[in-house]
Amino acid sequence: MPLNVELVSPERPLWSGEASMVVAKTVEGDLGVLPGHAPLLAVLANGVVRIDATEGEGVSALVLGGFLSVADDRVSILAESTERVDEIDTAAAESALREAEESGDDAAADQARARLAAAHAAS
Repeated sequence: MPLNVELVSPERPLWSGEASMVVAKTVEGDLGVLPGHAPLLAVLANGVVRIDATEGEGVSALVLGGFLSVADDRVSILAESTERVDEIDTAAAESALREAEESGDDAAADQARARLAAAHAAS
């Protein structure tokens, strides 16, 4: 039996469908979810969520904060912000990192670093 997965953010629903596995970065470390996983609620860290679809194309997406919930083979990923890794504008992320570092905005710098790491990992 596959997992029923939804990845959403306030901006848009990014992916929904059946998957064989979900891998996410949480504040406690990396987490893999397979069918039959025990129920849990986890706080997401800035990083990539990978969803392996059972049919068709899955997705790798940058998630900047949020929560992941698992119950009865349903995985809900509620992200504060998310974008597909293949949609990340590397030049814009580099510019955002420079600006954040110059202004001393550590949170914005962490998000820009996460965007750059996700973009480089995808290429």
